Amino acid sequence: MAVNPAPAKRGRPRINPLRDAVVEVKKAEAAKAAEAKVVEEEEVRSFRQEMRPSMREEDPRTRAARRAAELREHKGDMDDGTDDFFIDGSAVPDGWAYEWKRKTVLGQEDPAYQVALARNGWEPVPASRHASYMPTGSSYSTIERKGMVLMERPLEITEEVRAIELRKARAQVRHKEEQLNSAPDGQFGRDHSQVKPKINKSFEPIPIPRD
Repeated sequence: MAVNPAPAKRGRPRINPLRDAVVEVKKAEAAKAAEAKVVEEEEVRSFRQEMRPSMREEDPRTRAARRAAELREHKGDMDDGTDDFFIDGSAVPDGWAYEWKRKTVLGQEDPAYQVALARNGWEPVPASRHASYMPTGSSYSTIERKGMVLMERPLEITEEVRAIELRKARAQVRHKEEQLNSAPDGQFGRDHSQVKPKINKSFEPIPIPRD
């Protein structure tokens, strides 16, 4: 009589922590990749929608009129010519004075002059404050034109310096008048109106030589 073998006992599957961890990592990576793909597709779709209107070429006449208006606003009245050193007074911050100062002569800088400017309180105006005064996309940190640089100083200091210079100029004029009105030794005085020199204090424009 044949004896049937005893059925094999079903045991619990062996636990492999390393294998389970690898499986979980792969699942997480797959989920992350799928999420990134969805985000990328959404960005591409949004970019295409934004680009469609801009890809349409603007009507030439409309574009020309718009650009002409921008140029008129920037240049002002073209009959008056263009002043390369014009600064709109409304752009100057309250309490400050703007002036153009020499930076280079024939492409060469004068360090001693720059030190003198700094000693008198002048500092370069940052180009970031007036972006329209420099070329678009330029990397300049200061505002420069034809060897000149735009600088600033507190207005009260500028007014004090101007008052001092005015007093010096008037003192020089008085001194020169005294020299002209005084007679050299051995000559009569110049108190008589016929011999007293006349000094004209009017201002006249200096003629500019033409090439």
